[in-house]
Amino acid sequence: MDVQQAARISALPVLGLVLPCYNEQEVLPETTARLCALLDRMKLAGDIAADSAIFYVDDGSRDGTWRLIDEYAQRDCAVCGIKLSRNRGHQNALLCGLMTAPGDILISLDADLQDDLEVIPTMLAAYRQGSEIVFAVRSRRDKDSFFKRFAAESYYKFFAFMGAQIIYNHADFRLMSRRAVESLREYDESHLFLRALVLQLGFKTATVEFERAARFAGESKYPLSKMLGLAWQGITSFSAYPLRLITGVGIAVSLLSIALAAWALAVRIFTDDALPGWASMVIPMYFLGGVQLLSLGIFGEYLAKVYESSKKRPRFHVEVVCGRRFDARGEPLAGP
Repeated sequence: MDVQQAARISALPVLGLVLPCYNEQEVLPETTARLCALLDRMKLAGDIAADSAIFYVDDGSRDGTWRLIDEYAQRDCAVCGIKLSRNRGHQNALLCGLMTAPGDILISLDADLQDDLEVIPTMLAAYRQGSEIVFAVRSRRDKDSFFKRFAAESYYKFFAFMGAQIIYNHADFRLMSRRAVESLREYDESHLFLRALVLQLGFKTATVEFERAARFAGESKYPLSKMLGLAWQGITSFSAYPLRLITGVGIAVSLLSIALAAWALAVRIFTDDALPGWASMVIPMYFLGGVQLLSLGIFGEYLAKVYESSKKRPRFHVEVVCGRRFDARGEPLAGP
């Protein structure tokens, strides 16, 4: 650890808690109460600076989420709000919070109180020991249904099989130093998958374990379809293995076609059971047609990513901010 890094860690860090929100009005009062109590305890203990704060990112909610955020920001100087112009998805909302919120340290977590708030001091301790990024990972999944547990564990294993790097049982509950956040700003990804993208930064990392609780209130905003979509986006954004797999399938199909041709020829020569032209036409036609459609679909997925990236459209637009950590123009303030 160099002198500059040691001096940075020795000073009381300004902590920012970044929470994406989408239709979270049922859980937001309890979340705010618990987070404010946690910040107060950590400030009194001398763990963080007095101007540490909570930053809610409203991802185009359709209920009273933004109204509550604005009310809390008016009453409590430790609460701030960032409202996106429309729904842009969890990953874009999270990135917006990381790119907008000030602070020496930013911790991202969900607003549904499933992430254990009591491990945040442990994450800070790992930061003081020199880690720029601290990942919070689930210690077990015994509270999940069998299907969800099986699907999640299979996904992490499949992701590793595809040659992409990811932290097992880690979602988006993590600590990032200011240097790590500014390095993340340099990545101009159109299809975000922060769980793997953060690992590309290469800074010193640490992990802490926690037990994920049941959702405090409301319904999950990540149904199976969205979970599968995020999984596929992660694989196609960080692995070219599906493209290479097509080459392997092509070789296998070629060998199988040769074997099928040999079988059809043997049936034709040595038996009287062969229907003229049936084996040599129908079976390869259906088989090769299915492989070609699958290959075109995978190629199309990657081509679509290139097409969408080439347009360089903004990933989000901030409509309004609230809270005393921003000035009249919506710019984050450096001090309290």
